[in-house]
Amino acid sequence: MFYVPAILIGRLVRLAVRLVRPGGGSALPGLVVSKIAPGLLARTLSKFPEGLVVITGSAGKSTTTKMVVAIARAHGKKVFTNPSTANITQGFFSSIIERSDIAGRIQGDVAILEMDEGHAAEITKRIKPQHVTVLNVLDDQLDRFVDPLLVRNKLADVAQRATEALILNADDQNILQIFNSIKSKKASWFGLSSQLISNSEHGLGNSPTYLAPLPRPIPATEVVEFKNSLAKGFVAGEQIEFALPNRGIHFALDAAAALETSRRYLASEFDTKLATKTLSELPPVFARGELTKVNGVDVEFILVQNPMSFQLNLDNLPDDQEQLMVAIGTDVHDPSWLWTVDLKKLPKVDIVSGFNYAEMALRLAYEEIEIGRIEPNLEKAIDDFFALPKPTAGRRSVIFSADAMRRTRRYLGFTDPEAVER
Repeated sequence: MFYVPAILIGRLVRLAVRLVRPGGGSALPGLVVSKIAPGLLARTLSKFPEGLVVITGSAGKSTTTKMVVAIARAHGKKVFTNPSTANITQGFFSSIIERSDIAGRIQGDVAILEMDEGHAAEITKRIKPQHVTVLNVLDDQLDRFVDPLLVRNKLADVAQRATEALILNADDQNILQIFNSIKSKKASWFGLSSQLISNSEHGLGNSPTYLAPLPRPIPATEVVEFKNSLAKGFVAGEQIEFALPNRGIHFALDAAAALETSRRYLASEFDTKLATKTLSELPPVFARGELTKVNGVDVEFILVQNPMSFQLNLDNLPDDQEQLMVAIGTDVHDPSWLWTVDLKKLPKVDIVSGFNYAEMALRLAYEEIEIGRIEPNLEKAIDDFFALPKPTAGRRSVIFSADAMRRTRRYLGFTDPEAVER
């Protein structure tokens, strides 16, 4: 009963925030409860009989986690997860406030959580995970991480705390360096065929290590072909074929990670055919290639969070791209990284907006990419973009950073992160 007052306070804060801002309120309640009942997180996560599965890395966490959760549930497991991708400490507290009983207890078999690479090391000090999946290390927010080596060191701390299984990316030298430093006997690997990677203009975009390359381990799960969203490969020697809702080999890599994570967690219960069937029917995570309708017209939402995220999503824009809005928000604290992205796939941009509209517009202008108009006010930009005449034949898309994504989806009334269809 010790946590009852904290849970009640958190729920009152959550209710108050959502009355003011529908769809919001995921961070503040957790922040409040984390201050008044800091032991709640470790206590709740330690109670699941099949333990804790942690998925972390620079990119792909949300998609991989959604895949693993769906596969586990298809196998009959009752899963606690963070569906709103609230993957930092206060986000986990908020998820507990939402899902637990009044005493902070959650019924379920397992917790499968994506964890921000900057928070996972601290959280796993308090509660050791049974399974850890480390996806990658990419050049990311310099104001947060300073150097990719810092991220690598944090992820190494998380990796060595796995008590049962460690699932690692065979195609990232940073991850190989992590393994080389901890020498875990619990590790298995996932990856993509070398041909798939070499056929991608910008590869996977992993941060360089500036160290002598380590030999690639043999993956237990590998995607060897990926075309038109159809993936082929193998899991533990068994051939697989499945469809993905997203374009780009980075999503195929997420799927390989999810399959290997699920195989290790489910062990003898793992059914390969059921797992691939689940992936083939799974919708994307919201804003990661999410297709929806606004004013009766199909639109794709594309989230970009760092240079390589932007690059890979640009590389995989459909050939029939016709109308495009780009909104870069307050989360891009150092917009200089926009200059590292190759924009040649953009013939034109109809509207540029977001807090960093000027920096994005300057970058486009430097490349002599046609800009329809610049609109600093994001809500007006959204109204104007979706008031454009319907595309004649092609795709209407919005590319946005995380801050602009949240504001756009909220303004359009998309407040449920789970309300995404394939």
